[in-house]
Amino acid sequence: MRLVPRWALLSSGAAPVVLIGGWTVAARLQGPAYDPVTQTISVLAAYGAAGFWVMTVAFGALGVCHLFTALGLRAAALPGRVALAAGGVTACVVALIPPPSSGGSLRHGAVATVGFALLALWPVLAAVRRGTPPWGLRLVPSVAATLLMLVSAAWFLIEMRYDGAVGVAERFVTSVQALWPFVVVATCLRRRRDDGARPLTEMAD
Repeated sequence: MRLVPRWALLSSGAAPVVLIGGWTVAARLQGPAYDPVTQTISVLAAYGAAGFWVMTVAFGALGVCHLFTALGLRAAALPGRVALAAGGVTACVVALIPPPSSGGSLRHGAVATVGFALLALWPVLAAVRRGTPPWGLRLVPSVAATLLMLVSAAWFLIEMRYDGAVGVAERFVTSVQALWPFVVVATCLRRRRDDGARPLTEMAD
């Protein structure tokens, strides 16, 4: 297995922290007028929102975290690393094109949708189908992660259609997408540690 640098644990672990921390701080700045259950994260990132700058930094930092993680995750299949890096790029672009204070934004929505898709597909694209890879890069967990993200994205769309708990659904899917790279990196580093602790005779077997 190709080694995964330890700094990838920092970049992947920081991703959910900056995302969740960003929307938490931005929501507090926005005050009681913002409802995290029924309103999207994009509302916090809109021009004129009190937490606009917080979410702009959070989206940009999230994208940088994904880019560094994709660079360090050398044990993963290349298509998955490319998809993760591309998802990081879309997060940076989302930060650069916030929606207006009222109404929607086709550009913002289109980029966000592409980002959702890339970050949902990268686990299955990153799966290693030969040998015995770390747990996070095995086919079954990778497919399960992708299916969870796709199902939760469908839940988000349903809530959007019926004006329901949009904020809850969006936070769930984005949290899962931000956390999964950390899970993969952690299992790679654990596998590396376990392999280093195995006796030479056992490793030869």
